[in-house]
Amino acid sequence: MVQINFAQKTVSVKIVYYGPGMSGKTTNLEIVHQRAPDSNRGDLTSIATDGDRTLFFDFMPLDLGTVAGMRTQFQIYTVPGQVYYNSTRKLVLQGVDGVIFIADSSASMLQENLESLANLKENLEEYGKDIATVPYVIQYNKRDLPDAMPIEELEKALNPAGVPSFEGVASTGQGVFPTLKAL
Repeated sequence: MVQINFAQKTVSVKIVYYGPGMSGKTTNLEIVHQRAPDSNRGDLTSIATDGDRTLFFDFMPLDLGTVAGMRTQFQIYTVPGQVYYNSTRKLVLQGVDGVIFIADSSASMLQENLESLANLKENLEEYGKDIATVPYVIQYNKRDLPDAMPIEELEKALNPAGVPSFEGVASTGQGVFPTLKAL
């Protein structure tokens, strides 16, 4: 939920990157962190396993200046991709204002994308939220891979509601900011 502090003149918005394991959630956040001006970003906090997989979450505060006299701050999180950590996924979603779903474009990952999207919907429902009413966009990441599915097929499978969607290659930064800005 957007938090407004009139005394401090701040508006805080919570954004969560969601998707299957190794889809590029942390890479997206790292690119945002690397390219944001030092004066506007906080530290990137990651809790990862030895294999460099996100275990709990990644977090980065981002200050985007003033709008209508209020300082806008974005609290950006990623969730672990592994279903094993579903309780953590739920916890990170608490109070979410917007979701960026990172789908792996590989044909071999379609089932994992579908399962992760279904899991997102279920976890939002536990907080009384419907994905149709939560600001939500999709990034089809890893478009540079030889087995990347055609966008039309990904849209049909993962985006029946027709939410804004973007192509990306997060490892190079392609599509990272257009996806974030659309939210």
